[in-house]
Amino acid sequence: MLQRENYQRIWHTVQLIPKGKVATYGQVADLAGLPGRARLVGKALGKVPQQGWQQSAVPWYRVINAQGKISFPIGSEQFERQQTLLQQENVVVLGNKINLKSHLWVPDLDELLFKLSF
Repeated sequence: MLQRENYQRIWHTVQLIPKGKVATYGQVADLAGLPGRARLVGKALGKVPQQGWQQSAVPWYRVINAQGKISFPIGSEQFERQQTLLQQENVVVLGNKINLKSHLWVPDLDELLFKLSF
């Protein structure tokens, strides 16, 4: 049961990432109250419930690694899907890298105090 609760915390945090922004696995873990659990974030995103045809209420594609890169192998179907979804939100992806200075989500005080409950 605890694993499911952790997944819920992670999914809730990822849902707060605004369009056109990205967050790292470690950042999501920290904001979800699970410091040091970046790998758990990846695992939770792999278990996101689907709604309709390949749709999800959790924008999993907005989560990237600490180097600002898409973690899927370049050229893979998953890589192409994540890259396309990010580009549709005007996130520039060069190769497999996103400029974190331009696109990293930095939650404001309101988000930290009232939207993140962990």
